Order: sequence, then structure tokens, then C-alpha cells
Amino acid sequence: MILRFIAATLLVYAFGFLGFTVTLPQPLAGERTDAVIVPTGGPGRIARGLEIVERDLASQLFVSGVDPEVKPGEFAAQFDVPRQTMQCCVTLGYLAVDTRSNAGEAAQWLKENEFTSVRLVTTDWHMARAANEFSGALPDGTSIVQDAVKSSPNLSTLFLEYNKLIAAALSQGLPV
Repeated sequence: MILRFIAATLLVYAFGFLGFTVTLPQPLAGERTDAVIVPTGGPGRIARGLEIVERDLASQLFVSGVDPEVKPGEFAAQFDVPRQTMQCCVTLGYLAVDTRSNAGEAAQWLKENEFTSVRLVTTDWHMARAANEFSGALPDGTSIVQDAVKSSPNLSTLFLEYNKLIAAALSQGLPV
């Protein structure tokens, strides 16, 4: 009986992992939101966030988890952000160190600015966990639109992220 339970658990886990890997989210087309949030950590995320602001699909960009040693001018130079865009439309958040604290930092910023819709930009393999963390932290009534940055993750990245997703869901009491 216990062997059947273990086998069934492993089978569910394996099919869950397969489902996770073949259903990675895609970039979003032209839906407009009040703001765009980009947690640091993956290539292409910040560039995508800036593109959204430049295309007027969001009026403000919040970059969460910026290294405290990075100054706004350095950020602007690294990502080729025009001075006007930096001054009007980009806010750097320096408090977050992981996905959960990215969500908390972004939630505070959204609340302070009274935004009710947000586009979450992160890497495709990171989106499921990030969306779960953000939906649990953002102010009530805030709508989240998922905009994934396409990548080519290796098997170990997918495996690690799938396990983090399960752990995060279990710690939040969410169904896995």
C-alpha cells in the first residue's frame, strides 16, 4: 500500500513537472495597465519593462530588487534609458532580495501610487511562482497581467523552479 502511494506521488510529481515545462507562458501583446513591475534577476526583463513604457502600454515602471549600490544614473546608462523616461516613469526598488520580497516591495509601491492594474514582467520559467507570490501580496482589487520574457531554460533551471513553485504553494496553503 505504501509503495502504491509513493508511486502515485512520483507519477503526479512527474506529470506536474511535464505540464510545467510544456506550458511556459508567452509574451503578452498590447494590453494596457497602469504600471509594469519587473523583478530583477533574468536577462531581458528590464528591457521588456522599458519597452512597455516606451510603447505607452503602462505609464510607470517599478524595478524591484535592484542592488543598493546601483545608482539611478548607472541604471540608466546600463539600460540606455533616456533621462526624461528615468525621471518621469522609472522607480527603482532596493529592498527586495527574493521573489516573495519583490512582491511585498511592489505591493507597497502600488498602494502608495493607487494603481489598480499591473503588468508583471519576468522570465517564462519564473512566471508561475512570481504570479502566485504577487497575487498574494498585492492590494485587493489589483489586476495582474502576466507578460513573460521568452527564454531557453535548461532542465536543471526548470527542475529547481518547479520545486520552488511547489514549496511556495505549500507555504501559502495553495493547492499545488
